[in-house]
Amino acid sequence: MTTYVMGRALGLRVCTHCHETVRAVRAARVRCPRCGARIHDRTPHSVATTTALVLSAAALYVPANLLPVMHMHTFFGDEDDTIMSGVLSLLHDGSWPLALLVFLASIVVPMLKLLAMGWLLFCVARKTPGHPLQRSRLFRLVEFIGRWSMLDVYAIAILVALVQIRSLAIIHAGLGALAFCTVVVLTMLAAQTFDERLLWDNHSDG
Repeated sequence: MTTYVMGRALGLRVCTHCHETVRAVRAARVRCPRCGARIHDRTPHSVATTTALVLSAAALYVPANLLPVMHMHTFFGDEDDTIMSGVLSLLHDGSWPLALLVFLASIVVPMLKLLAMGWLLFCVARKTPGHPLQRSRLFRLVEFIGRWSMLDVYAIAILVALVQIRSLAIIHAGLGALAFCTVVVLTMLAAQTFDERLLWDNHSDG
């Protein structure tokens, strides 16, 4: 049976801004000696804030994939492309590495991040038993992936530039692109507002 000793039980607190470990009796009245930020026992309203961000991102995930991300005007007419139709066009043109990149970064990764954050929030809210170390690793993975969330945006920007140069097309961003960028920002903020320490508060044996 694995026994975990919480830092809170030892009178230790961690600054969520600079990650300095501070010995404190009443965290509500303590400020970090390194950066001066207020140190809390647990981040206030962390679950409520993160839940609101995750739900907002999930609501925008659907239009981000259904609405056109770009509107292309050429001599032959106008054309709208969604993320999926763009992926299919790249596959048709033989650019499968770029198609795979856009598909993973624009469709698969955001969905997995939303599912992971939703599951972690459910575990914290319902105080479900489980392995806090594994959940903590999952959260850190989500947080790490968030640093690369704009990778596909850069890939699409390069693709747009190539299309405009080769076909003299005029391309404008659509509402789908705005919705997708909002999803990326909201999921990144959700990872930042979530207090990882909550995963360890009501743990069982690992």
